[in-house]
Amino acid sequence: MGPGELTARGGTAEYQRDRRRLVEHLRTRGVRDLGLLHAFDTVPRHLFVPEVLRGRAYEDIPLPIGAGQTISSPTIHALSIECAGVRAGQRVLEVGTGAGFQTALLATLGAEVYSIERIASLHEGAARALARVGVEAHLMLGDGSLGWPEHAPFHAIIVGAATARPPAALLEQLAGGGRMIVPVGGRRQELYRYTRRGEDVSREKLTRVRFVPLIEEARRGGGRGPGR
Repeated sequence: MGPGELTARGGTAEYQRDRRRLVEHLRTRGVRDLGLLHAFDTVPRHLFVPEVLRGRAYEDIPLPIGAGQTISSPTIHALSIECAGVRAGQRVLEVGTGAGFQTALLATLGAEVYSIERIASLHEGAARALARVGVEAHLMLGDGSLGWPEHAPFHAIIVGAATARPPAALLEQLAGGGRMIVPVGGRRQELYRYTRRGEDVSREKLTRVRFVPLIEEARRGGGRGPGR
């Protein structure tokens, strides 16, 4: 299966009009990357949310996915991916697989995706949803704040939970010229882009956001993985 292709069993014909409306909405919000817009037009978001919420799957809102977690709004996914500059063939680390929707978007863009989730039920559910739509990605249950050093460096890292400061392990696994998108803060959060240039890392503020906190339990001896 090539980049941007999903299997027919993914139900891509369902909710087609809703997906098209979402794509047009994202255009009005300033999304210009045609490959990314195509990914939103292709990936069936309704298959990544609880069945009872499928009627709201293409609204530009976050939705609960269980275990006290949410799937981010399409605008936040689009902003994160576009600002990370994700391109086909790049190696991308996603901290917080969640429902797997962003994972599918990244894979549809042609990226080689490595995604880590700390909650077993979400990890398993995402694996099932991704398999259903025919998306291939490397999934791991564990502590995403530690990254995935065996497959570093990464051209892009997208963190789906807020932290007081970006984990050093993630910055160390960022390739030269690579970008990390991460929400920083507590009750007041800002989405930042960190860019590595040689030994230096620059920081750029993007927008105000609201994420659940990053849980780094492995560092406290809990042996679990990243929060979202």
